Amino acid sequence: MPQPLSAAEKLKVNEIFYSVQGEGKYTGAAAVFARLAGCTTGCKWCDTEYAAKVNFLMTPAQLLAAVKKYPARRVVLTGGEPCEQPLEPLIKLLHKNGYEIHLETNGSRDINTARIFCATVSPKKNVLVKMLKKADVIKLVVDGKTKKSEILKYKKYIGKKTSFFIQPEGNKKENLAKCLQIIKQNPRIRLSVQLHKLINIK
Repeated sequence: MPQPLSAAEKLKVNEIFYSVQGEGKYTGAAAVFARLAGCTTGCKWCDTEYAAKVNFLMTPAQLLAAVKKYPARRVVLTGGEPCEQPLEPLIKLLHKNGYEIHLETNGSRDINTARIFCATVSPKKNVLVKMLKKADVIKLVVDGKTKKSEILKYKKYIGKKTSFFIQPEGNKKENLAKCLQIIKQNPRIRLSVQLHKLINIK
């Protein structure tokens, strides 16, 4: 008989909720969001600081059961930073049960993406080149201090597999104007806005 998982082996979960994707390539698509708790990067403009709190300790099977309550077959693993936790057992289980798995990560930890339908890397200071090369989507948040050179260095990863989006921090007017100017000059770059904030949903 299998032994129960210890607390250290369970996933630290902040929340699980049902909504539509608000950012990036699959904006507007229904999805179950599994927000895992914790992130060691500490971005000053982070809009999910509340995800530092662990509200549940869940086995992969328990998380799957929670996901099954909703009709969508798309699951978004987000955070915090989900790759700071042991995701492989959960990914295998979700994949086995026919779920389309989307991962949102800052790319600071290497992870096997073979079973992941869409890996979105939002590069921060510790992003790994190998994760940028594995990404289906690179999504860079742009604020007033983001240099143009810092944005354009990710253009080289655009290809048949990888799309590159820039997203105005906080949907602020001045950040949006900066993004639009760069996109018009570099038409292979695409715009992402935070739809969920514009229409006031979770």
